[in-house]
Amino acid sequence: MDVRMDGRVAVITGASTGLGLAMAKEFAASGASVALLARKADALAAAKAEVQKAAGKANIKIEAYSCDVSKAAPIADTVKQIEADFGKIDIVVNNAGISHAKSFETVTDEDWQGDLDLKLFAAIRLSRATIPGMRARKWGRIVNVLNIGAKAPTANSTPTSVSRAAGLALTKAMSQELAKDNILVNAMLVGLIESDQWQRRHKTAAGEGKTYEEFLAGMAKGRIPLGRMGKAEEFARMACFLCSDAGSFITGVAINVDGGASPVV
Repeated sequence: MDVRMDGRVAVITGASTGLGLAMAKEFAASGASVALLARKADALAAAKAEVQKAAGKANIKIEAYSCDVSKAAPIADTVKQIEADFGKIDIVVNNAGISHAKSFETVTDEDWQGDLDLKLFAAIRLSRATIPGMRARKWGRIVNVLNIGAKAPTANSTPTSVSRAAGLALTKAMSQELAKDNILVNAMLVGLIESDQWQRRHKTAAGEGKTYEEFLAGMAKGRIPLGRMGKAEEFARMACFLCSDAGSFITGVAINVDGGASPVV
């Protein structure tokens, strides 16, 4: 199957590293123009160069925007700028977020609000700002990147598991409302996937005395039926499929990309 995204414009949050960067590179390699959103300008500059390289000689546009998506005003301003620069927005990937998990009784009101602002309200605000244009063109894709704890929360998983579970409800509600306008809304649930956060953890006491490969193997052992951690590129390929015309009859679903780790489907 040749999954192409020629002529599409995608906005990806949390795009300077990890899954966001992998998706940006996959989209660009498939012909999409991409707007990369993240907070740190230096990381964005490096990411933009990587995405341009992945695009090859294709005549597509890649731009980077420093934007704190946990706040309403920067989202509104950045959407206006992207629409001015690209002319439209076809695809939104709500990917911004970090793992914030601890025991319920230790989670403060500030923790709750910060997590909801970054993971839930950012998706709400960015989607709300871009839906009118998608509706006018009768074509759109929205992907909410969550994690497998959204379906099966464990102890010591708040506030992340709760904000991600809210993302599931948001995905389903939006998909039902927007289907008539050919705007497809899906969620992708992350399991253990190799990224820069695991590289940072390897440098702590958790990885002491182990090579990086040994550290990753230890993380996967007994937790992932496939016996290994996933790769960001594998996640990105599924996102690319869902956001292309090849995924034109898929909406309102939450797909586990976790090597079989989730206890629920």
